[in-house]
Amino acid sequence: MQRNPKVAYMFLAPALILMTVFIALPVIASLVISLTDFNIFALANWSNAKFIGIDNFVRLFQDGLFWKALRNTLYFVAVGVPLAIALALILAILLNSPLNRAKGLFRVGHYLPSITETVAIAVVWRWVLNPRYGILKRALEVFSIQSPSWLGDPRWAMPAIIMMAVWKGLGHNALIFLAGLQSIPPTVYEAARIDGATSRQQFIYVTLPLLAPTTFFVSIMTLIGYLQLFAEPYTLTDGGPLDATLSIVLYMYRHGFKFFNLGYASAMAYVLFALIFAATLLAMRSRAKEVTY
Repeated sequence: MQRNPKVAYMFLAPALILMTVFIALPVIASLVISLTDFNIFALANWSNAKFIGIDNFVRLFQDGLFWKALRNTLYFVAVGVPLAIALALILAILLNSPLNRAKGLFRVGHYLPSITETVAIAVVWRWVLNPRYGILKRALEVFSIQSPSWLGDPRWAMPAIIMMAVWKGLGHNALIFLAGLQSIPPTVYEAARIDGATSRQQFIYVTLPLLAPTTFFVSIMTLIGYLQLFAEPYTLTDGGPLDATLSIVLYMYRHGFKFFNLGYASAMAYVLFALIFAATLLAMRSRAKEVTY
């Protein structure tokens, strides 16, 4: 059968055109804008934009508020990613349990937050975290623990954001882990039991190693998503109190769509891209070394 490459390109053309128009060209345009002082005056007349080279990047690294946003984002990632992975794995194991007779109902219930709008979730969590009438306050009172002002105290605002973000993505990650658990052949566990392995040993020496590719995928996707933290602080705290929940993307949004410093915001976007790329590359290299060994 003779192959005609023109037919293949004809079918690929719509997708390639869409990717070029909506992905490639905006990326190139933002790179050009990051090298200019593009602002609200340039929106009215592009000739008002002046080429300033890397001045936006120099200014960015001298911006104390940017460094605070970076620290907040890294704190969110450092705490949120391990917590999200651990809880999702535990939930997946529970959903995979033979004692769970309503697996389908529980899977749907846990996945619903992942497809619910963040604004709607934020409204619910504002009530949950209310320092006077919230459910969390009532739950802590059972253990004689005084509930802090979650969204009003700089020390507790970011942990509150982490709780909401982890809860929102828990079902999605758990379903991926569940698929990974169900792909492990039962014969492997049978062989382990014949060799005298306990349930704990089966989990450590069978489940975790065979689940490593799934864990790596969930870790990478969660890491990339958490580095782009925006919706949770935007809807719950708007970066407060005292910029304790200000993230890089939220700071970028302020400059781009509130102050219309689009050149500065574009430079911030490329710094974030470099951070995500470096973190992903480091994780992939670490995974490659583990596979090699």
